[in-house]
Amino acid sequence: MKIILFANTDWYLYNFRLALAQALRERGDQVTLLSPNGPYAARLQELGFRWIQFPMARRNLNPLLEADTILRLADLYRRERPELVHHFTVKCVLYGSLVSRLLGIRSVVNSVTGLGYVFTEGYGSPPKYGGSRRRWLQRIVKLFYRILLRRTYVIFQNPDDQAIFILNELVDPQRAALIRGSGVDILRFSPRPEEEGLPVVILPARLLWDKGVAEFVQAARLLRAEGVQARFVLVGDSDPENPSSVPLAQIQEWEREAVIEWWGWVEDMAEAYAKAHIVCLPSYREGLPKTLIEAAACGRPIIASDVPGCREVVRLGENGLLVPSHDPFALADAIRLLIKNPTLRQEMGTRGRDIAVKEFPTAQIIAQTLAVYQSL
Repeated sequence: MKIILFANTDWYLYNFRLALAQALRERGDQVTLLSPNGPYAARLQELGFRWIQFPMARRNLNPLLEADTILRLADLYRRERPELVHHFTVKCVLYGSLVSRLLGIRSVVNSVTGLGYVFTEGYGSPPKYGGSRRRWLQRIVKLFYRILLRRTYVIFQNPDDQAIFILNELVDPQRAALIRGSGVDILRFSPRPEEEGLPVVILPARLLWDKGVAEFVQAARLLRAEGVQARFVLVGDSDPENPSSVPLAQIQEWEREAVIEWWGWVEDMAEAYAKAHIVCLPSYREGLPKTLIEAAACGRPIIASDVPGCREVVRLGENGLLVPSHDPFALADAIRLLIKNPTLRQEMGTRGRDIAVKEFPTAQIIAQTLAVYQSL
């Protein structure tokens, strides 16, 4: 079968869908990976995958440029003649679904991997990104979802997002499935003993306001003011194309203040988790955060906001703690509790590993995805 996997970055395909592409190739499918160019395209090609560069702007809203993107995608699909297409991220889902309908491609799968910054509470923490613009974008995106998704098969990562789409009649309930995330490599991400020294608390994520970066920094300030001895670390890079991106100057200012450390982009996240004692993700909303699953698989206790996506991974009191979103004081309380209780950290880490192995192994997620393909 000729299959196209289409995402808005090569990074996404490499980090979240590589195992799926490998499984498809192993069963004999002709897999084409489609995305804008980036640092991971060469890696995909080195692994033997056919990758096609498809330039598209993640943030652009110029109607003429977007129309050109749709026309170019239609031309590409017409030439490639795929039998099944699987779209990831909002623009790819919308444009891919439109083109597939126009060309009569019958097997169309769309993954809703989160509602995106347009729907996220706290979107674009700087005031200029909120208000009427966000509401306008929400209405437009909902309209196109309603028109385009009902004839496709839609995969959701958490039940909250699935319920929203069904309640708003954006999808056909009979053509919707819940598949929790993209899975974790339980061999690569495995437990190691805690390192000696001050407890290390990390937030591994793209540096976006809606990942709870400001709340994490404020919690670090509160705990430092109390005299709590620990290191607070941001692990991840900025994402300038995202309106919610934290400015580089702001991150550097926090570093100069010695409130946090910034490790930047870390290629081997298993090593980052090994250096950590506690992993935090005080996000405003998620699809299904892979970082929390990876941290749990590494035997680390996890702290996250009690929001859709995060609560699918964190079991309160078992493998971690849940706190209200936008609340640095509650976050500081949770971090303090785990800093002062190494035994509790160990117990939560052990339970987290068990949950990751049982519920989130990559092979299980791939099998569920292939079952969707088979049903079309």
